[in-house]
Amino acid sequence: MGLAVHLLACLLGTGSWVAINGLWVELPLLVPSVPEGWLLPSYLTVVIQLANVGPLLVTLAHRFLPGRLNEVGLIYALLSLGGLACLLLAFFWGETRVVGGAPRSVALLALLFCLALVDCTSSVTFLPYMRRLRPPYLTTYFVGEGLSGLLPGLVALGQGVGVAQCLNGSQAEGNGTRLQAAYQAPRFSACAFFLFLSGMMAVSLAAFALLNHLPAARQERAKEKYQARLQVESPGGPRVTVEEGAVAHRPFPSSGRSWAQTAYVFGVLAWVNALTNGTMPAVQSYSCLPYGDLAFHLSATLAALANPLACFLGMFLPNRSLVLMGSLTLAGTLLASYIMSMAVLSPCPPFLHLPVGVILIVLCWVLFVGILSYVKLMIGMILRDEGHCALVWCGAVVQVGSMVGALTIFPMVNVYGLFRSGDPCHSSCPS
Repeated sequence: MGLAVHLLACLLGTGSWVAINGLWVELPLLVPSVPEGWLLPSYLTVVIQLANVGPLLVTLAHRFLPGRLNEVGLIYALLSLGGLACLLLAFFWGETRVVGGAPRSVALLALLFCLALVDCTSSVTFLPYMRRLRPPYLTTYFVGEGLSGLLPGLVALGQGVGVAQCLNGSQAEGNGTRLQAAYQAPRFSACAFFLFLSGMMAVSLAAFALLNHLPAARQERAKEKYQARLQVESPGGPRVTVEEGAVAHRPFPSSGRSWAQTAYVFGVLAWVNALTNGTMPAVQSYSCLPYGDLAFHLSATLAALANPLACFLGMFLPNRSLVLMGSLTLAGTLLASYIMSMAVLSPCPPFLHLPVGVILIVLCWVLFVGILSYVKLMIGMILRDEGHCALVWCGAVVQVGSMVGALTIFPMVNVYGLFRSGDPCHSSCPS
């Protein structure tokens, strides 16, 4: 297998969610300059859910117009739209218009919708496309998908976004001697950051073009399509050898698993994505900031690193065991429960003034993301064996799970105010 093809598959994966992930990490820099203020994350959550119309239409097209959708052309269009939207954001994100008697970031929100449409729809287009290549390239794609969160996070960290310095009252607006958090100026502007995102989308577009036209990549696709054979276990019968292309068009489940097992796999997929993409990101600051600014940044950065590392591990330790998948999901859920408990108890969680508190919260975030990233990789490998249709539904279930998780936590955070933020420079809790 060619190293170049692995690199191209990884670069395609980085284009899947890099734009929205980049926007999330850039929010501390955008919020002070837009009229929506800290309501902007709420708007972003709603916009992402509205953008799920993209995967819905693609899934319906596969269901009712089989073979009519030009998947390759759609991916070209999505990556081009994402790159263009990031480029326009670099110059127009701060533009406002009066709507309903109040200034609104119309350009920012419109371009956010375009980026969310690209990223949400990638779940039901990129994954099915990757089935055209040999199985190991799907794992490489998941590594790239993990990097789509890590790389913008590292750039934002270098930019200095959200890094606070604790100043006393005489330095910070004269409020006595109480320490207050003052966020330092970034090392480079939001414009430069969005240009970086646009460049990443352009690289992903170029990688996709090479995957379609590079002879080495086409050779890998030809091997899978015409030469590869699978050992398929018939229900109640012996294992038989069939052509890979034949399995690609059979209805799933087609590899010896029952409908109950298939429903279990999709249920786990929805639950895992509800946690990792919907619920837990909304409470990360509440769970970490009481322990200090360092705990928050370490948990965000190291957890983002855990995603591609878990997928990289899957290249050497592939596993399709449903029992292991369930055990890891349970472990990830228990870690999520601890994190959620710390968020609920904010701003006075246990071990507040002890190093063990910082170690526990950072370790829980890293293990939570790493374990459930490996679970998602396992499910991707399982559903790849089921064929193109299964991967389309895989992407759809990812989006449904993420949407349910986000809509569940949204009113708790933004409407009912069940969580309270910790101050990285001052604590009202007893020592």
